[in-house]
Amino acid sequence: MTETTKPSAWPHRGQPVRMAGQPLKEARAAMLMMHGRGAGAEDILSVAAQLDQPHFAYLAPQATENTWYPNRFLVPLSENEPWLSSALAFVGEALALISTAGIPPERTMLLGFSQGACLTLEFAARHARRYGGLVGLSGALIGPDTTPRDYPGSLDGTPVFLGCSDVDFHIPKERVHETARVLEHLHGTVTERLYPNLGHAVNQDEIDSVRGMMQTLLLTS
Repeated sequence: MTETTKPSAWPHRGQPVRMAGQPLKEARAAMLMMHGRGAGAEDILSVAAQLDQPHFAYLAPQATENTWYPNRFLVPLSENEPWLSSALAFVGEALALISTAGIPPERTMLLGFSQGACLTLEFAARHARRYGGLVGLSGALIGPDTTPRDYPGSLDGTPVFLGCSDVDFHIPKERVHETARVLEHLHGTVTERLYPNLGHAVNQDEIDSVRGMMQTLLLTS
């Protein structure tokens, strides 16, 4: 067994996935929700109550020690391993759980806040395909400015919403712009909004925008 295949190399292995909303077998659509650093699955699931879409199943993986990777998202990718690879694999496992229940990616939205948003956006870029929607709240693609962004695949028109403060201490606005450009290159239909002097938080306009994406998904699926 090599070092990279030892269980200890996968920090998030065996972590739970919390659920809310409609049971998967009864739901018309699903939302996979990734929490931020220092928070937990229950915290991001509390956003589901604000979204108030009863036909959705909501799933929130729980990160080990409440963090998806140990360092800032701007450092070289190797400095966040093996946590980052383990976290990306966990997202894939959660999506497989949704698909196995009969809800395809085309009816599954991916949403993350802060560190969870960075993880969500990076996963979608690396596994580009048509999703029901992609939402990054106070997040951007992972890696330093020199990171190659030649991701394969296509988002095939997936609706994408990026919301962030224009003065977020954790997420430089330039990285939000770059993320929007990359996802547009991957054929995502991107809406980017920078909010003046907003803290590192979710605001009502973001909630309303995501709710609108969810309602559109239900009408067209």
